[in-house]
Amino acid sequence: MPTTTHTTELLVRKDQLPTTTVRTSSMGTLTDGQVRVDIGRFALTSNNITYAAMGDAMQYWQFFPVADTGDGLPWGRIPVWGFGTVSASRHPDVAVGERLYGYFPMSSAVDLTPAKVSTSAFFDAAPHRAGLHAVYNQYMRCATDPFYTADTEDIQALLRPLFITSWLIDDFLADNDFFGATADAARPAVLILSSASSKTAYGTAFQLAQRKGVEVVGLTSPGNVAFCESLGCYHRVLTYDQLDQIAPDAPSIYVDFAGSVSLRKAVHTHCTGLRFSSSIGATHVAEMGGAKDLPGPKATLFFAPAQVKKRSSEWGPQGLGQRLVQSWQAFTTAVSQAERPWLRVEHHTGAAAVQTAYQQVLGGKGDPRVGHVLAL
Repeated sequence: MPTTTHTTELLVRKDQLPTTTVRTSSMGTLTDGQVRVDIGRFALTSNNITYAAMGDAMQYWQFFPVADTGDGLPWGRIPVWGFGTVSASRHPDVAVGERLYGYFPMSSAVDLTPAKVSTSAFFDAAPHRAGLHAVYNQYMRCATDPFYTADTEDIQALLRPLFITSWLIDDFLADNDFFGATADAARPAVLILSSASSKTAYGTAFQLAQRKGVEVVGLTSPGNVAFCESLGCYHRVLTYDQLDQIAPDAPSIYVDFAGSVSLRKAVHTHCTGLRFSSSIGATHVAEMGGAKDLPGPKATLFFAPAQVKKRSSEWGPQGLGQRLVQSWQAFTTAVSQAERPWLRVEHHTGAAAVQTAYQQVLGGKGDPRVGHVLAL
């Protein structure tokens, strides 16, 4: 395999997310202990837009910092999930040709510094990532990864990180006894999910729908109602202006994937029985805002790695992994059903195609049944 000497990357203005540029630059020489990875494919979803929108607050920009471009502008590289192949290695335990799954920049190649190398994974020990959460620094070795099959790389890139977040949201709510919302056995708790057509939302709905004593209600735009209903994991699907169809005093929980401050205020105002409000993402980037002066419970940001840490401590990493793989297999069976698949993959290759796909996902106007898989 020839050694990669240059990388092409999509840069995004941190302060103006629609503004992008493509840059190709030299990668220099590997040092001892490093590997170079050619990024073969990566997914782009609203989850990645959340990474950008919360890039400063949640340190997402720090994973793959941008070298000085000379123009003084605040450029960043959005992290994405995908697959890569080791094209060069100066690490004794990582071979050229090995396939990896993990957290990459929107680039054609990246250099990593493997540490804590095991048969199943390693961590990137680059100094700038030392203080960042380990969940995002881990790279799975596909040859031994229980999630991995070669023919489902697209589905894995698109849904695996999102579903793990979905699974953790469901687990977190159940772990906290749904914050008392399910205490009345005669009345189901209403779990309200905004941006119901988003992949993380319907993954969460898939898990929650298996719980007793809950009604899963999806909120979405009029054009996505039919899609959400077709999934079969929402008990009810409402448009955003049909919030009044939820009984105000019903014991309820709001799981906010949209990030819209006006919608959050509307839910908190209408739902007087609200027990808990969890902020997950920001599919509605233009409508983001704070959570001050809201009636009802404080809107709380959900941070998936914290629940991973808790469950890993309680169950052990292997125990957590086994539960995730079992649930993942059930979910992907539903998503990939031949008669009515939930997802149709579209591939985009090259700088111009990647930029176009990025603008489409950023705008939030795409077909919810389409998943974008990119390569630079």
